[in-house]
Amino acid sequence: MRMITAAEAAGLLQDGMAVAASGFGGCCHPEAITAAVEERFRRDASPRDLTLLFAASMGDRKTRGMGHFGHEGLVRRVIAGGWRGTPRLAELALAEKIEAHCWPQGVIAQLYRAIAAGQPGVVTRIGLGSFMDPLHAGGRMNASTPASLVERVRLRGQDWLLYPALPLDCVLLRGTTADEDGHVTTEDEAFPLDLLAMAQAARNSGGIVIVQVKRVARRGSLKPNDVRIPGNLVDYVVICEDSAQHGVSFGETDNPAYTGQITTPVQGLPPQRLGVDKVMQRRAFLELLTLDHPTINLGIGIPAGIGRIAGEECFDRYTVTIESGVIGGVPAEEMSFGAALNPAAIIPQASQFDFYDGGGLDMAFLGMAEVDCRGAVNVSRFGSTIIGVGGFTNIAQTARHVVYVGTFSAGGAEIAVHERGIEIRTDGRVCKIVEAVAQVSSDPAAAPTHQRQTIVTERAVFDVQDGRLALVEVAPGIDVRAHVLDRLPPGCRVAESLKTMDLKLFAPGAMKDVA
Repeated sequence: MRMITAAEAAGLLQDGMAVAASGFGGCCHPEAITAAVEERFRRDASPRDLTLLFAASMGDRKTRGMGHFGHEGLVRRVIAGGWRGTPRLAELALAEKIEAHCWPQGVIAQLYRAIAAGQPGVVTRIGLGSFMDPLHAGGRMNASTPASLVERVRLRGQDWLLYPALPLDCVLLRGTTADEDGHVTTEDEAFPLDLLAMAQAARNSGGIVIVQVKRVARRGSLKPNDVRIPGNLVDYVVICEDSAQHGVSFGETDNPAYTGQITTPVQGLPPQRLGVDKVMQRRAFLELLTLDHPTINLGIGIPAGIGRIAGEECFDRYTVTIESGVIGGVPAEEMSFGAALNPAAIIPQASQFDFYDGGGLDMAFLGMAEVDCRGAVNVSRFGSTIIGVGGFTNIAQTARHVVYVGTFSAGGAEIAVHERGIEIRTDGRVCKIVEAVAQVSSDPAAAPTHQRQTIVTERAVFDVQDGRLALVEVAPGIDVRAHVLDRLPPGCRVAESLKTMDLKLFAPGAMKDVA
């Protein structure tokens, strides 16, 4: 193991390499190294034609994280679960400058283990019927991507998808402390993700392992049970003392409550402002009350705030999980999403997805961009925007009850919330309930037959009943005909007993205080 600078690490990348990097949203990414790669490319036009592999969306939705690779010529191919955090790469894909593949986040997390073990890839039912299925787009996100890498295979009388393994020439990882032999710990990181599997995958591929850390410790001073990457797998260590490039996330320099170093009081968190988002979060939260101590998942965006609603309502009879591997606690939002205040446990990301894929989630709260009349959902691409699926497809296809949360319309809506319901002053130009989604991120036909699907918007609630979207609730204060029924596409139905959404959803104080 050698200690080198970030610039020296960037100099190790050669043309045509397959490179994987750690990170989740704004957390746990080796920012100093990837920034140095970008600086080298701007200066020397090298390296070129890289293949990038990463599981979660990894960036600040501007230039940081994997966004540093967003230059024509630097990258030839991208295989990613989440694209939202890296708009530069998405722009290259939309301009047909790179090959662009989108695979489920959980599949890529599990793929590192398959690469390390010399297996052909990950065989799974996740993605069947979606745009990742070779019967459709095969995960291709643009016309410049010549062929699907994903294969459909038949095993024991069932159809499966094979996401193929590929050798890794270099992995860029992040830890907290490295000792003089290269053993790496992660005590200040929000989660360990797939560091061990990624290092093993690179080593067994004949590639190199570079780890960014905050500090160096004396040989033999680290506790063996704290070591996430053993030194025999580490080739190079980069010391980064700059908190801007090694903060706990792109949104925070440090937060010891994410790592269990302290327990912070969550009762003091400010209440969410009453508005459209809070109405949807509250209505989704009511679904949570129907189960006894469920294990749940909260997705990014509006669903992440449901944990704060539960806090306001003093409800703690559930266990929250996040794709990153976090179990328990109060999920963080925005640039710290993936972390949680006061987690009960933190496990590898791939292990979390093992649990999800096997049907372990009682309920999941997920965002949505479009929902069609049969319950298919699009979160991955709409118009000229590439978002990717992240962990959405793994979760939507396997949870026992999925609650999709999002506004009814998009584009210029102005909606006021008051104690008597909502007032739609200007409606959005586009209804997000459509006849057929532009891209199928999750196909309800691939979900378990017993799965429940609920769609919560600010003005209406839908269930999927017998393969069709059914309107079951409407908000008080709206013109149901003009604001809902006339905007629904053919194929949707209205429940025989259409209900009105509970008035306590619109209360200025906590719902529990409403008589």
